Parts: sequence; C-alpha cells; structure tokens
Amino acid sequence: MLGYLIIAVFCICLFFHLLRIQTPKNFPPGPRPIPIFGNLFQLDIRNPLKDFEKLAERYGDVYSLYLGRKPAVVLNGLKAMKEALVTKSVDFSGRPQNMLISHLNEGKGVVLTDYGLEWKEHRRFALMTLRNFGMGKYSMEDRILGEIEHLVSELESCAGGSMNPQTFFHYAASNIIYLVLFGIRYNYGSETLQNFVTLFKDSTKIINGPWGMIYDTLPFVRSLPLPFRKAFKNADLMKKMTKTMIDEHKTTRVPGQPRDFVDCYLDELDTRSYGSTFDEGHLIMYVLNLHGAGTDTTSNTLLTAFLYLMAYPEIQEKCQQEIDEVLEGKACVSFEDRHNMPYTQAVIHECQRIANIVPLSVFHCTTRDTEVMGYSIPKGTIIIPHLSSVLSEEGQWKFHREFNPLNFLNDQGQFKKPEAFMPFSAGARMCLGESLARMEIFLVVVTLLRRFQFIWPEDAGEPDFTPEYGILLRPQPYRMGIRLRQPEREM
Repeated sequence: MLGYLIIAVFCICLFFHLLRIQTPKNFPPGPRPIPIFGNLFQLDIRNPLKDFEKLAERYGDVYSLYLGRKPAVVLNGLKAMKEALVTKSVDFSGRPQNMLISHLNEGKGVVLTDYGLEWKEHRRFALMTLRNFGMGKYSMEDRILGEIEHLVSELESCAGGSMNPQTFFHYAASNIIYLVLFGIRYNYGSETLQNFVTLFKDSTKIINGPWGMIYDTLPFVRSLPLPFRKAFKNADLMKKMTKTMIDEHKTTRVPGQPRDFVDCYLDELDTRSYGSTFDEGHLIMYVLNLHGAGTDTTSNTLLTAFLYLMAYPEIQEKCQQEIDEVLEGKACVSFEDRHNMPYTQAVIHECQRIANIVPLSVFHCTTRDTEVMGYSIPKGTIIIPHLSSVLSEEGQWKFHREFNPLNFLNDQGQFKKPEAFMPFSAGARMCLGESLARMEIFLVVVTLLRRFQFIWPEDAGEPDFTPEYGILLRPQPYRMGIRLRQPEREM
C-alpha cells in the first residue's frame, strides 16, 4: 500500500514538474504562478484593479503575470508606458489572438486585428475616412449638433423634474456613431437601438467578468456549455443585424458618391485589386468595432461628467459663466470655441481623467523580442497597459487623487494638457475615434450646460463616485435634476 502511495505522489510531482511554467531569462518580476492556472487565484476576477495596484507597489512599474500558461507584462506609470507604446511602438503594437474578445472578432475589423499589413491598411483607411468627415456639408460637427438637438428636446420635456441619464447618453452616442457609419439615426425608444445596446452591454459584462477571465486562462474549458457561450451567441446576432443594415444601405448607394463610412468602404471594395485585405466580413466587424468602442466610452464619460458637475455646483456655475460669455449672440457652439474656454476645457479633461473609462486599455502583444525598462520581453508576450496608473500617478498631477480642474490649468489660468493625460492610450494603437470622442464630449457638455442647470436630487442621498467595473468603468446609476437656464431655446 505504501508503495502505491509513493508511486502516486511521484507521478503527481512529475506531472506538475512537466507542467511548471518556465520564466524567460531577465523577465520582469511578479507573483509565482502555479501550473495550469498561472496567477488566476491571486487576482479578484470580479474586479482586479486593486490587485494590479498592490502588485505594482510590490514589484515595480513593470511586472509579470501569467494568464494560465500565457505570460503577460503589466506596464505602470508614464515612463514605462511611453517607452513601450511610443518609443518602441512597433514592438508593442500586436494584439493577442487567443482570447475571448479576439475570438469574438474573428481577427477582423481594426481594433483587435493583429499588427501587420491587414491592420495597417484598415487603420489608414479609417483615419483618412473619419478625417474627411470633418469637412463639408455633412461634417462630423454637423452630425453631432444634429443629434444634440434631440438630446435638448428630451431634457426640455423633463425640465423641472429629474431623470435617469443611463440610457439617455448611451442612445445619443450610438446615434452619432450610426450617423457617421450609415447616415441614419434611431428614435431613443427604437427596438433596433435597444437591442444593440443590450447585446453590447451583456457581452462586455461577460468578456471582462469572471467567465471571460476563465476562458482566457483555461483553454480546455472553452468547448464546455458555460456562460461565456452567450457572448458568441450575442456576437452572431449583432453580426447578422449589421449585415442586414449594410445590405439595406446598398440599395440606396450611388457608387463614387459616398454619404458615410459604409459607402466609403464599399467604394474601396469596388476599386481594390485581387489580394486586397478589404472584404465584407471586415466591414461588418469594422461597424461593430466602431459602434462598440465609440458608444460605451463616450456615454460613460458623459455620465461621469454630469455626476461630478452636479456634485460640484460651483464648478458647474463657473463653466456656465464662461460658456455664456464666449457664446453670447451665437446660435450654437462650435468645436473651435474650445480655444476660448480654458476653464470648461479643463473641467471636461478632468472628468475624462477621473472617469478612467478604460483602466487596462486594450491588451497589446509584442511583435518581436524586445525590452522595456531594462527587462527582456519575448515575442508574443501579452502587454497590459495599466492606464489608471498614469491618470492618477503622483508627481504627474497637482491633485492626483481628487477631482480638480486645476490639474489642467497653468498659473495664468490657461488650459494645459499634461503629458500623462492618455485616456485614449498612446502610440500606434491609440484610440481610432479620439477626434470624434473629443468633439462629441465637448459639444454635448457645452450645449447642455448653456441650456440647463443640473442639480443633485435632494432625496437621492450622497453621490457615489465608486465606479462599476467592466471592460469599461461606469458610474453607479443615478438620477439628475434638470432646470431650464434660458426661457427660449437657442439651438
């Protein structure tokens, strides 16, 4: 009996010896991983952000983790982030291709496509097309201001009372993306709009929740009928809905006369030669990438902004005074007006900083053997840019742990953006929709502050600034009181 026990123990030890994770030479330090599971049990899979902070305090600005057997390196602080994402941008511009979110995207689109010719062609096309929409009769600004008119109408109907803004800002951000992509918008009660919003929200909860981490860490469970399968079902539904929209759009299209992003892509398909990386599969994922990335980020930033503006009424009032002075006699705001609104600009940027919408960015991957901060990083290593660490880094901000617009104002009261402000990440993989998001947030905040006063309801208790964790951080649900500032609408 003792002999069988010794053999069993020996076999178990041999099994784990063969499975043990070999750490590369000169790899960043980190907690010791265990076979199969890596560091899964050392992170709170419901919200690992506090764990990331504690690990940085223990191991430094560059440390390692293992997602199962996959090595990952976490970047903390401005110095490490700049060296990797900006100075050595090409080395760190890959995307991991063996995770739940990449499998849902099937390697298509532009956000999660791996670094290479395919990604370069599609990113160049997107940047050029979005830039072109900044000009002309149907410019980006015109589309945004047109949607803001609907926002104002909705708020006017609630003036004197209060409302829940959660879906309100989400629907508006979705419509602005649809106007850019398809040149169409939906009523806020539209079933199509509600379906897309619901499917996106459900999927993001799964991707960045416990089941998403289990999928990424333990490949052998992927074929099992576990809750992460719902994310694939949702993705299939969204792809079918998007394909239907594209097919309907084709029926009114005039080749060579693009009205929107989808028309531009279809024109590109008509002119591309054999071997082109452009195809309709990419277009479907392109639409879903841009809609998903451009809706949650913007709506959650706006939710954070109005939460803080209500909690700090003196800051809201100071913004309104500046807005009234600059826009006196003008029918509506223009994006160019931001240059004359240093305080309002500072408040908006501080809202973006404190919102910390994408705390872990989108994971990168090294495209070749490289180094960062003196450590050796092998090709194929997952890179996690911990953006929270930069947006709240001591020494980079006057008030790194509190909400204060002075973080973006110099001693003369002029707007100044610190180098550590990188809510859109940095380098070659910087957020594709940054220009659209910046314009959208500015125009919405200024227009609504000009027209309304936003008040924290007396019966709502104290504001809760603790965000809900997910792929994106979002404020806790709240209500906002609305009062008219101007008796007549000046849109």
